[in-house]
Amino acid sequence: MENGAAKPVIVAIDGPSGTGKSSTSKAVAAQLGLSYLDTGAQYRAITWWMVTNGIDIDDPSAIAAVAGKPEIVSGTDPANPTITVDGTDVAGPIRTQEVTSKVSAVSAVPEVRARITELQRSLATSAEIGIVVEGRDIGTTVLPDAHLKIFLTASPEARAARRSGELKGADVHTTREALLKRDAADSSRKTSPLAKADDAVEVDTTELTLQQVIECVVTLVEEKRAGK
Repeated sequence: MENGAAKPVIVAIDGPSGTGKSSTSKAVAAQLGLSYLDTGAQYRAITWWMVTNGIDIDDPSAIAAVAGKPEIVSGTDPANPTITVDGTDVAGPIRTQEVTSKVSAVSAVPEVRARITELQRSLATSAEIGIVVEGRDIGTTVLPDAHLKIFLTASPEARAARRSGELKGADVHTTREALLKRDAADSSRKTSPLAKADDAVEVDTTELTLQQVIECVVTLVEEKRAGK
């Protein structure tokens, strides 16, 4: 690829929760001057909208029927990623336990995935310098032609410890059970399951500090841009 540096670079970072995906993606984007997109926040946003509007989360057809209604806007500045639904700032509300417990069910509905995937693709292709997109099916489904695909992993214990550190006062054992349950739901769903793309670089973050993971990913992106 000639003039690699001049072309926008699209970086897909996938992996289960608790692997350091968000922190890594944001930091890499900031360091390299790229846009940043947290696709999980978009699924949380549509879930928040469903909950707020009293849609029956156990009824996929009810979810599918209104999947096109909410207007979801994602700000892609890594220093200040924003998300609004119908003009309302939902950055805080989408992180509640209620939304977290329902996001897998809503995300599994094909009409929801089609809607959000379209949103993600338009954001990625319009990023002028390039973008770091993090999620669970970016390298496999959303952006299969991404220039660089990274799949972050970590042991369930390490992930639970990180998550319970984030969720103040959470019990590590309970967090681990919840993570494994979410993994199972995300990996077994029919539409765009959590999976590692064949051409993705796997980075096991279990023994690494966040800074080491960031450095590793920045190096991979720089090598890709240099056409190595």
